[in-house]
Amino acid sequence: MRTRVALLLTIAAVSTTAGAQTTAAHPADSGPELSLQYTYLRSNAPVGQCGCFSPQGGSASFAVPLRAGPFFLAGDVTVGHAGEISRTGYDLTMSIFTAGVRYQPGFSLGPLRPFAQVLAGGAHAGGTLVSGNTPAATGSSVVFASNLGGGLDLKLGAESHFSWRLVEADYLVTLFHNGQNDHQNILRLSTGVVIHFGRR
Repeated sequence: MRTRVALLLTIAAVSTTAGAQTTAAHPADSGPELSLQYTYLRSNAPVGQCGCFSPQGGSASFAVPLRAGPFFLAGDVTVGHAGEISRTGYDLTMSIFTAGVRYQPGFSLGPLRPFAQVLAGGAHAGGTLVSGNTPAATGSSVVFASNLGGGLDLKLGAESHFSWRLVEADYLVTLFHNGQNDHQNILRLSTGVVIHFGRR
């Protein structure tokens, strides 16, 4: 009887230790990060005109863990430019700045680490599409913007402070005035380097 009790206590102790190690694995492996990326956008022009165009540019984002859990405070700044929009030759520069919450599961798929996020903020438009003699859209003031999506990072070595963001895909919405529905649905794709700070 004593042998059985001792065996049960040993199993319980091992299980508790393993559970504690699993719980601690997430904060030890997560820390603040900064990413620098190339960004491709696919957007729709004012209703009834050329349909779609593709601004390209770059983005920078950060993520800071909220205590010892899977949630992060995240922010992103994206700038994209497109020229020769439609036959009239309009050009457009979009600047988008958002912040919100990122969720990073407490597990990894080998060196692959997925995440999901919800961000909101503002966007600003410049260029002949919204200014000049015959603008197709009205006003370049800051309007509401939000993006919902996620991505997949590839860790570059067990002790490395760098990862490669294989892909980040977001559904981006902006509310620029276009004289009709004042709504733009944008696909946002990014890839680039991620720098991790603190313990990895």
